[in-house]
Amino acid sequence: MWAKLNSDKDTIEEIIVHPKSMTVDGITHPKTLFSLWTDAERKAIGIVPVTTSGTPLDKKYYMERAEAFAIASDKNSVVRTIGVKVADKNLADVNEVWTQTQIDDGEAPDGTSANDPKLDDDGNQIVTKGLKTLAKEKADVNANSLLDGFNWLIARKVTADTAVPSAVVTYMAAVRTAHASICTAIDNASDMDAFKVLHTTEYNEDGSVKTIAKVDDWPDDSGVKGNRR
Repeated sequence: MWAKLNSDKDTIEEIIVHPKSMTVDGITHPKTLFSLWTDAERKAIGIVPVTTSGTPLDKKYYMERAEAFAIASDKNSVVRTIGVKVADKNLADVNEVWTQTQIDDGEAPDGTSANDPKLDDDGNQIVTKGLKTLAKEKADVNANSLLDGFNWLIARKVTADTAVPSAVVTYMAAVRTAHASICTAIDNASDMDAFKVLHTTEYNEDGSVKTIAKVDDWPDDSGVKGNRR
């Protein structure tokens, strides 16, 4: 990545992500200027390298400030700053309300005051789901997908009184227990760090799993796969 500076080298005119031809002071240079020229030669026409400061945040958990570019003090490069946290994402659900800015901009219904609840077309409170709710919904989906393959056995039991294999009964109970345990752990996460731990799998040096993430800790179905449909 490179940056094109103005003639005084105090303003960034363009960020160049990929090599391309460049026209500078009326002269068009081929894109090979980014592979064959030296830094000094590029600097002579106002093009300097971009260095990156910081590490991207995991956007599943954090809101990150937009990347920012600044000319280095020696004007030999431009520094791209990333990974600046604005805030954690909300763990809990948020009841949406009107802000004064939205009211002033005419977005809210007439007579609305700041902090009045936002309602949907049916008059219900608009709620933005937090990470905990989303994680529990994912646990619901995972549990249902693990159990669905055995529905035919349940139907057969109801309609023909054919016993469900004991291994399947045990497995289905284990799935429900795991689901309850996962949801309880999610509810009990006191802060973002605790919530992230639930989603973190630890590995041994050889790449094998040392400790599986809590949210992925479902019972082994190897003994009942033959019963799925």
